[in-house]
Amino acid sequence: MTGEAAADILVVDDSPSKRYVITSWLRRDGHRVAEAATGLEALHLLHTEGLHAELVVLDVRLPDIDGFEVAERIKEDPRTTAVPVIHISATAVHVVDRTQGLNRGADAYLAEPIDPDELLATVRAKLREYRARRRAERLAGRLTRLVDTTTEFNAATSLTDLLLAAATGAARVFEGPAAVAASSEESGPIAVQVDAVGGDPVLRPAMRDQFELDPLDGQAGIVLFPLDDGPWWRGAVWRVVGRAKPGREPVHVAVPAEGFSDDDADLLRQFGQAVALAVEALRSYDEERRTALTLQQSMLPRSLPAVPGVQLAVRYQPASEHASVGGDFYEILRVDGRLVAAIGDVAGHSLRAATIMAEVRHALRAYLVEDSSPGPSMERLNRMMLRLLPEEIATMCLLSMDPASGEVRLTNAGHPPPLRVRDGRVSLVEGRVALLGVPTSHEDEIRLTLAPGETLILVTDGLIEVRGHTFNEGLDALCRAVGEVEDDLEQFCDRLLSALSAGSRDDDVALLVIRRVDFG
Repeated sequence: MTGEAAADILVVDDSPSKRYVITSWLRRDGHRVAEAATGLEALHLLHTEGLHAELVVLDVRLPDIDGFEVAERIKEDPRTTAVPVIHISATAVHVVDRTQGLNRGADAYLAEPIDPDELLATVRAKLREYRARRRAERLAGRLTRLVDTTTEFNAATSLTDLLLAAATGAARVFEGPAAVAASSEESGPIAVQVDAVGGDPVLRPAMRDQFELDPLDGQAGIVLFPLDDGPWWRGAVWRVVGRAKPGREPVHVAVPAEGFSDDDADLLRQFGQAVALAVEALRSYDEERRTALTLQQSMLPRSLPAVPGVQLAVRYQPASEHASVGGDFYEILRVDGRLVAAIGDVAGHSLRAATIMAEVRHALRAYLVEDSSPGPSMERLNRMMLRLLPEEIATMCLLSMDPASGEVRLTNAGHPPPLRVRDGRVSLVEGRVALLGVPTSHEDEIRLTLAPGETLILVTDGLIEVRGHTFNEGLDALCRAVGEVEDDLEQFCDRLLSALSAGSRDDDVALLVIRRVDFG
């Protein structure tokens, strides 16, 4: 052969002598040859026995069905439709015969006597076409699976889920075992191994030696290289080490080396790069979330003031680890003998939202020191936002309470209404002004008086808005949950959060509970 890979070829001819001659030529050229004496025997070998022939040399005149029908059946079956068929004949040599043969499925037509060089050249040409087509189909299928897999692991919200999707997808893309390893600050090194297409992924902590090999020397990039052994399997593997940002732990992807082609090498590089980018995006998201959460929690009061005649309890719960941090906050101060409390939420979920929350909270504290009245303080805060934060909006409920009398002055700027609970009866404190950041007056105040034993509950919308339910449905659920307030407000807060925050939550929750007791 002239550099061509050997092929599995089926020769179909009812003449033993002709089969012997043709198969001898093909075997001397390096091919593996199977034989059939009839058309039905040939179809049985291809479609029932599962003979993986890459080419069929087919006589036109056969004792059962002619070669034209055999070619048609080969091309009609999806399993063999791409297999090239070369017709040969000593009798059906006219133009009409050759035309019929080509129209009914043959890829070439040779009339006897056949020159061996012509036959072998035709076989090589048709094999090149067949293999090029199979290569293109194989690559197209793998590229399609690569796109699907990339979509799946880019939708992951944790490193574990990302690696599970990537390893399972790599097994589908490369049609065999695959392994993926990466690490994050929270999870540490993780490896996922899939030993067969459709097999269950095995998740385990990664060995350090899986990460010690770093041909990138800490730099960003993608490197593909062969290894004689593991660490995931015994035997040679191809391995990709990828890093999207210098200094990070790299991502590792490995597949067995058996049957690995140049196309596979390019595909594995693309796959490794896609996984590295997805892992880096997840790391960056986690870092921003941790930064925002640290900033947000550092802005919350470290302790609650001791106020005679009032019991206080607060909670702040960040969103689930799969959601962005928002701008929820609360504030409690004692100013000139009065209890001043606020709860608010800056629009958005990001590090920026947490930063804006810090600015709003600091401004509020400064205004309250000068004048603890809710209406004027809210008005000044709104003017500050219009001038210095014109693109931002926020909600806030701000109140000032006289602990001795229970008298409360309250301004609600677009925030969920506070709830009053007394003797099992729940009512909403209605009346609101516009959101902060809207150019309109914010000085209107609501006045009410808390009776001894009465509780006032303020929450952010994260406790009310639940995926799949309306705001009003969430508010109704909150009203039902607060119908009974435990003597221990800490226990009450824990129960409330447990009842209304089960499972993954998309938003932060801030909770502020004020109960009037006997003034002492």
